Amino acid sequence: MIDPKLIRTDPDALRRAQAARKESVELIDQLVAADEDRRAAIAAFEALRSEQKDLGKAVAKATPETRPALLTQAKELADKVKEADEFTKVAEERFTRLLMELPNPVYDDVPVGGEDDFVVKETIGTPRDFVAEGFAPRDHLELGELLGAIDMERGTKISGSRFYVLTGVGALLELALTHYAVSKAVEWGFNPMLVPALVKPSAMEGTGFLGQAAQDVYYLPADDQYLVGTSEVALAAYHSNEILDANSLPLRYMGYSPCFRREAGSYGKDTRGIFRVHWFDKVEMFVYCKPEDSQEEHQKLLACEKDFISSLGIPFEVLEVASGDLGLSAARKYDCYGWVPSQGKYREITSTSDCTQFQSRRLNIRARYADGVGPVATLNGTLCAMPRMIIMILENFQNRDGSVTVPPVLRPYLGGRETLTPLA
Repeated sequence: MIDPKLIRTDPDALRRAQAARKESVELIDQLVAADEDRRAAIAAFEALRSEQKDLGKAVAKATPETRPALLTQAKELADKVKEADEFTKVAEERFTRLLMELPNPVYDDVPVGGEDDFVVKETIGTPRDFVAEGFAPRDHLELGELLGAIDMERGTKISGSRFYVLTGVGALLELALTHYAVSKAVEWGFNPMLVPALVKPSAMEGTGFLGQAAQDVYYLPADDQYLVGTSEVALAAYHSNEILDANSLPLRYMGYSPCFRREAGSYGKDTRGIFRVHWFDKVEMFVYCKPEDSQEEHQKLLACEKDFISSLGIPFEVLEVASGDLGLSAARKYDCYGWVPSQGKYREITSTSDCTQFQSRRLNIRARYADGVGPVATLNGTLCAMPRMIIMILENFQNRDGSVTVPPVLRPYLGGRETLTPLA
């Protein structure tokens, strides 16, 4: 949710932001009208309430002769006050409903365009030349099956399409990645947290996942709860309806949880292997900070992602996402795309978003500053989404015989194992 004052003070900026996102500019016109109706309704209600108070005083002082007429007038006025109150509530609800539909305005310098209009900010590392090495790279699923690391067939048998089982060295590799990611986050000053994967609708709506992303979330109607697609949801709702001490900011949290996504609209895309699945585990970073510090914190989150990927030795690109491809909550977003040898291209493995005050306003998270109480800013960043990072490791460090060289930083978390081979 944005600051409602912007509807009155700078609607043109909101129109520009909507146009950049390729979203409805008419929504701003509807909000301007709804805000005017809301304020007019409030003014009318308050005027009637003031009149009602004055009439109440007059009744108290009235003589027996004038009192009946005043009481009749008071009853008529009470009906008008009740009607005005109901009208005000309807106007408030309409304004709030429209306001909740409005995405976070993008920063002015975000690239304008759609999914394919991202800007590559930098390329780090050089992909291996498998041709020069004399063999064609296998894809992650073939490698996973050779290693006894990935079982898609039984994952499908258990749960359906886009589910999998990590077995043997595959399971060990995920656990190693988890421990390494957690240790790095703690090293960087993030407070580790294990958070619920089931949340209330207020948490999902507050983080912005019941808008344009609603079709991609799993809902349990019998419990009125949602399965999270990222621990960002629980981490954001952690301080909902609280007033924080501004001197404690920034608060940096690291969450680990299973994540569930319906992958709506992805029919026929990435159906092979574990790149696009309905369930996966992920280590997520989350930050609460002062609004004026959010852009600096965003760069820090991106630096953490780059550090982590670089430490594993995976070639990757850093992209700034275009305005039309941003989620509801993000004012700016960076993605890191890792190199996939079998596909000969870079694919998304991490992202980090600056959500400014958008989520905190929806979740009522504020801080007590020197000049009063106001919203905080929130940011999130993927540190390690397990299936995609496993893909990166299997494909980029594969050997001719189907074994996989373990990145040195992971070896201490794999009992010193230097190469992934099938467990005996």
